[in-house]
Amino acid sequence: MISRVESAAATRRALLDAAAELLDLGGPEAVTLREVGARAGVSRGAPYRHFPDKESLLAAIATESWEHVGDRIQALRADSGLPASEQLRGALLAMIGIGRQKPHLYQLMFTTPSSNPEAVLRAASRSQDEFLAIVAAIVGEADARRYGALLLTSAHGIAGLELAGHLTAEKWQTNADELVDTLVRLVAQPGAGR
Repeated sequence: MISRVESAAATRRALLDAAAELLDLGGPEAVTLREVGARAGVSRGAPYRHFPDKESLLAAIATESWEHVGDRIQALRADSGLPASEQLRGALLAMIGIGRQKPHLYQLMFTTPSSNPEAVLRAASRSQDEFLAIVAAIVGEADARRYGALLLTSAHGIAGLELAGHLTAEKWQTNADELVDTLVRLVAQPGAGR
């Protein structure tokens, strides 16, 4: 028999999954608590027992997404068989990959929610800390933040250009993956952090 706590957790999970699907299909505007509940197959009132409003639901999605990114970067960092430059490449491509595969989610992750911003910022900060640890392994602790900011803003720009359709091989004679490789090479050069 399923306990009340397990049932509540399963309902919450179903609501988050339904909201993420709606977000993928039409952006934040497509996410309504009524539609989320219908898609999740729960009563009309069920979403409100888990999320007081749409903003809280979107904040939960963003938080969960940043947690997944943090887990992914932590796994890259923990792979002792992977050189730091490949860990860095993997982390950058993971971020760009979200933009490619789930553009509405990507935009949501970089928007500070009005509801529960602390949870989103904590999860994003953990991802950033994991990323900075990889960068520090390459350029040293003293320069990790400067290079980390340069790398993340570059990745964000690459993702944005790609999403907008402005990063074309015809125009730039390159693609996102090649740009990431160039960034990693520039940062990984001996003496880059000095």
